[in-house]
Amino acid sequence: MPRSLRIGTRGSALALVQARAVQAALAEVSPSLGSSLHAITTTGDEVTDRPLDQIGGKALFTKEIDRAVLAGEIDCAVHSMKDMESVLAEGLVIAAVLPRADPLDCLIGAESLAHLPHGARLGTSALRRTAQALAMHRDLSIMPLRGNVDTRLAKWQRGECDAIILAKAGLDRLGRAGTISHVFTPDEMLPAAGQGIIALVARAGDTPTLSLLAPIDHEPTHLAGTAERSFVAGLGGSCRSPIAAYAQISHERLLLKGALLSRDGAEFVRERIDGPSAQAAALGLALAGRVKAKASPALLAVLAE
Repeated sequence: MPRSLRIGTRGSALALVQARAVQAALAEVSPSLGSSLHAITTTGDEVTDRPLDQIGGKALFTKEIDRAVLAGEIDCAVHSMKDMESVLAEGLVIAAVLPRADPLDCLIGAESLAHLPHGARLGTSALRRTAQALAMHRDLSIMPLRGNVDTRLAKWQRGECDAIILAKAGLDRLGRAGTISHVFTPDEMLPAAGQGIIALVARAGDTPTLSLLAPIDHEPTHLAGTAERSFVAGLGGSCRSPIAAYAQISHERLLLKGALLSRDGAEFVRERIDGPSAQAAALGLALAGRVKAKASPALLAVLAE
């Protein structure tokens, strides 16, 4: 009789939906395997009045849960891959990922950015979204927007912002797709590396857990996420760097698009690369090299901020 798997997760509504999706996937391939959810409060959940780049970055949503994995308090962690640092803490691996949900960003409150008047208040705390939005519409007033999906929607509904940008995957998973006014194409706004991907992190040497998680790993999504994370790692970027990446796989070929932008969107380099999907990590690094080669010294300085 297989042991029960202890799954760590954040306690937000979206995080719990994602964790239950993992439970459902495990139950489908291993009906006799039990599992339990363990909600862990992260620093990112507790501090919501400042942008992530001012309080330590994306790891604030993952580090407490990852520490619990390393300590053996839980067997694995469920993360939104876009919240993960591009390099995991020593001793951890991405054991599996679920099939990717829609990775694109969407606009709520206007049919497009072009429909917003000069000086319109756009809610987002993501430097990547800010930079790409300003590249399309120079006269927007960016309003910091933190909190879970429903908190952000409530701020828009109260009129604190004229429009907001959110990930379509989260809205779809929470049944909030009806609020969407416009879905950005990748040509308009490249998503964050790993956006729409649910990742399971486990201890590198925990063979029993890795064996239990392996059957639910979706290889095309795993390769896409690997390419995107490799691109970010190759640039040496962090949450303080406006970086975007999106990989698509078809017939064992991988197309990776990546961009590095200045914070105000006035300067950017956007490149693409394609090759065998099995070489996902190498393609990510190669694309990072192309972007660095074309970026100005001022744009490269963004990576050091």
